[in-house]
Amino acid sequence: MTTPPKGPTSYFPSIERTHGRAIADWLDDMRASGHTGHKALVNWLKAEHGLGHGHANALTAYHLNPGKWPEYRAT
Repeated sequence: MTTPPKGPTSYFPSIERTHGRAIADWLDDMRASGHTGHKALVNWLKAEHGLGHGHANALTAYHLNPGKWPEYRAT
């Protein structure tokens, strides 16, 4: 039996479906953005990529602390 994702990773299927991009691509873009703080990254994702607050927050939370949610590993 598979454990359902928790925390921000629970948003990942919806993010991929809604925006048509793999999570690994979003994480690569976030690393390359030059933004480092939570608020700066969330605002950048919303302004530059049109993400809603929930999706931007989930990506940012994972990006800044991926070890907290080990059930997902970006490839």
